[in-house]
Amino acid sequence: MSVIIFSALSGLQSQDTNFHSFTVETIDGEEISLEEFKGKKVLVVNVASKCGFTKQYADLQKLYEEYGGDDFTIIGFPANNFLKQEPGTNEDIKEFCTLNYGVTFPMMAKISVKGKNIHPLYKWLTIKDNNGVMDAKVSWNFQKFMIDENGMLVGMASPKTKPFDKKVTSWISK
Repeated sequence: MSVIIFSALSGLQSQDTNFHSFTVETIDGEEISLEEFKGKKVLVVNVASKCGFTKQYADLQKLYEEYGGDDFTIIGFPANNFLKQEPGTNEDIKEFCTLNYGVTFPMMAKISVKGKNIHPLYKWLTIKDNNGVMDAKVSWNFQKFMIDENGMLVGMASPKTKPFDKKVTSWISK
């Protein structure tokens, strides 16, 4: 009986926790509540400067310019979890993204997206018991998580999925 009660309580917890429940640090060292993104679709992307997919920064910026505004945004989370492809400091990362790709979408401080030091947001994004939707292990840099206007996880796109792939643009346009 205690197992049943525990399962029910776990289910309630995952329903009460959503994307907007988290506070993160921006690349400039400021704390930001993700509640600020209520009412917007959010594409969450773990990024890296020295990856074969780094060129996706250019298309992510174009996607942000085309669709960004009151209804949609992109948030980049630099991570050094895959072959040390994001070795720089937050300042280095910001300079790289700005100078090479003109990134203007929100960038957060470098975090861990897997393993024992996984950031709480990514723990929520990747574990079905937490997000209520799916298990979605981060397989590489530039994996994309789709968050709806209410802060719920609604989908995921692999690192190989380009920002202008129909899976992403049709979701934004819904």
